[in-house]
Amino acid sequence: MTDISSVARLSEPLKFAYWVPNVSGGLVVSTIEQRTGWDFDYNKKLARIAEDSGFEYALTQTRYAASYGADKQHEATSFSLGLLAATERLKVIAAVHPGMWHPGVLAKYLITADHISNGRAAVNIVSGWLKAEFENFGLEWLEHDERYVRTEEFIRVLRGLLTEKNFSQSGKYYNINDFTLQPAPVDVPGRAHPEIFFGGNSTAAQATAGRVADWYFSNGKDLEGFKENIAGVVAAAGEALRGTEGALPSPRFGLNGFVIARDSEKEARDTLREIVEKAHKPAVEGFRAAVQEAGASTKDGKGMWADSSFEDLVQYNDGFKTQLIGTPEQIAERIVEYKKIGVNLFLTGYLHFQEEVAAFGQDILPIVRELEADLARKNGVELDLSQTPAANAGTASKLVNA
Repeated sequence: MTDISSVARLSEPLKFAYWVPNVSGGLVVSTIEQRTGWDFDYNKKLARIAEDSGFEYALTQTRYAASYGADKQHEATSFSLGLLAATERLKVIAAVHPGMWHPGVLAKYLITADHISNGRAAVNIVSGWLKAEFENFGLEWLEHDERYVRTEEFIRVLRGLLTEKNFSQSGKYYNINDFTLQPAPVDVPGRAHPEIFFGGNSTAAQATAGRVADWYFSNGKDLEGFKENIAGVVAAAGEALRGTEGALPSPRFGLNGFVIARDSEKEARDTLREIVEKAHKPAVEGFRAAVQEAGASTKDGKGMWADSSFEDLVQYNDGFKTQLIGTPEQIAERIVEYKKIGVNLFLTGYLHFQEEVAAFGQDILPIVRELEADLARKNGVELDLSQTPAANAGTASKLVNA
């Protein structure tokens, strides 16, 4: 059994998100059947299914050029805005790259999206790994650790413009002089501003997250691997005095996981085996060469994908490593083991998004809630479900079959 970490929030229910499939080819680089579309109509229906299945968030991918077999891509911020307009409760996180956006322009977009959605807009800051994307756009490509220097400055400017009047900041990459954005974001109880997510595995990424991010996202990891990441973020947050009076709240933790839920563990494992056996080898190898060059370029060699195998990279965010594979009961138990080490949110992917997101809400989420409640009671607290969206399995099922 997993020991309970000091950063675990046992009274708070886990949150669930899904990857928006706004790029072609699905979430695995394989010729296995994926009943998943990348067009807006498919995604609009998926978003409605998700919010009726107990999901709180969706993350829209950012990609401008073909890679890992995804030949076509929709732009993340505009796609996110469309999904926000099509839903009532779902929070949609748009991924963006510093170096392709100015933080002031992003802040203005984010505020507008926040008003259109009545306070449901969020952003994921991605430092970038695809060198060709930047260079072919004629944009400056920074080396690994320097990208995180720019990212941290970017997030500080973004938060400042979202929360302060007459904001100024002088830095290496951005200089803001006495600037006020009006209107301000929507006033949402318990939220200081639209949430700022940030991801990365390297030491530099963990330190940046610890100092400035609301949420730290990681690629898929086993329990011990993510414990290590959490420790790095927590150490940086402690040095920044986060969680103390007058400072930013402590960061929260999100983890990627690819879900294969079947009636038996054997069936689930057979599905994983088929995904890997049918991998598009040239696409996976091309992706592997690009990302492992990026991971190896870190000072300590601990960058994103640095230790990923061919099998891991068939799901291009290492989602198999989290091992959300088996029966609904096994997956729920695995999820709660991660809660014990400090995970607050799972970012999930699927072969067949509409059907499997609905099935997650119907078959897995109720078991997770039971296990969470039991874990909380055994540790002297109660699970507070008052602010958590309840899954409406009947509505979700009707949408899937519509």
